[in-house]
Amino acid sequence: MEVALQACDAADWVYKGEGAANLILSYTGSSPSMLGKVLRAKKVLNDKAQPAPNCVNFSSYEQLVWGDIPELIESVKQGSVAQAYAVHVMSQHLGHDHVDGGVRVSVSKDFLEIVGKNVLSARPAWRVNASAIDTKADSALLISDHSLFSGKPRGSSCIAVEIKAKCGFLPSSEYISKENVIKKQVTRYKMHQHLKFHQGQISKTSEYDPLDLFSGSKERIRIAIKSFFSTPQNNFRIFVNGSLGFGGMGGGADKVLANETEKCLEDLRKVSGLQLSDFIELLSEAISKSGVLDKLLATQKLDDHDIEGAIHLYYNIISQPCLVCKNITDAELLHKYSVLHSLPLDKSCKIVRDFLISATAKDCSLMMCFRPRECERTDPEYDSVFLQSVNRTYDYKHTLLIWM
Repeated sequence: MEVALQACDAADWVYKGEGAANLILSYTGSSPSMLGKVLRAKKVLNDKAQPAPNCVNFSSYEQLVWGDIPELIESVKQGSVAQAYAVHVMSQHLGHDHVDGGVRVSVSKDFLEIVGKNVLSARPAWRVNASAIDTKADSALLISDHSLFSGKPRGSSCIAVEIKAKCGFLPSSEYISKENVIKKQVTRYKMHQHLKFHQGQISKTSEYDPLDLFSGSKERIRIAIKSFFSTPQNNFRIFVNGSLGFGGMGGGADKVLANETEKCLEDLRKVSGLQLSDFIELLSEAISKSGVLDKLLATQKLDDHDIEGAIHLYYNIISQPCLVCKNITDAELLHKYSVLHSLPLDKSCKIVRDFLISATAKDCSLMMCFRPRECERTDPEYDSVFLQSVNRTYDYKHTLLIWM
């Protein structure tokens, strides 16, 4: 970690967004090595009752599951497990070219404290109430800003879209109990939407159906994209030249205002020369052509046991009596579970590991960045789509963001 960020550098980092575990900061300074970069800084819960995570070593059970990946085991001691997990686990399934592992950089406590105060007003209130930047961390993850092209934020006209696609298939596991058979008929995302609406977290349920986006049908992909514009929630965001132009900073209760939509459409016209219908066509064509969702879906489908099956393998690993089986009265289901409990340890570890990798893939974000091609010269670094409706070619790139 040659780079070390100090208090004097804090003014150059502004709020970009955040997830449950990390705060994303965008660089606005003039250092050539930092242009077009974002910093992923760890957060901590404000709830003092929550135990602090132990990252000194993996437990003996975690070592059983991940022990065949020594780089991951070693990374825990170095405090870089998220980076190692992206590089040595997820990229194996999603492709090295489409997963950015980033680099670790040193950060001082003063830097983190000042940045934490500077971005406070930009963060959603519910995020501020729930968590804060971890000022005890000694490093952060520096990655490319994938809402831009080639790390050139100055004068690079581009439109980027971030899609949190969610789980793109219906489970068919034989271990799903009869009372939970709805899981085989309705997507997990749809069920969560109705739960959030019932709990008052959202004012309306989203029209988005992950099965449309992952269908492989351009028409259904277009339907999925259109649904995002009416209810983006935290599943859809548009960046204009690296700055958020549409969609919320995260959180299900985000509402789309008419002036926000109109401003976004105006930005689309200025930067890309596209009307909304053309942009939807461009995005759907690029998603279809890239094939990136095929890899994502295949990784999600590593979970072929569902949690109702995988939980039994977990008890195999920790060598404890299964608390789930203790309450089962269905003889047929109990027999199926007993077969799982008879599996050898290595097989149990593989099923649990695949379940965890699948869970990560279900929470990945797809980032696609577009710019109109200014000349006929082909840039081999990027893919392209020719949009017939406007008779123009657009370069694009795509990345899968791993959230941990």
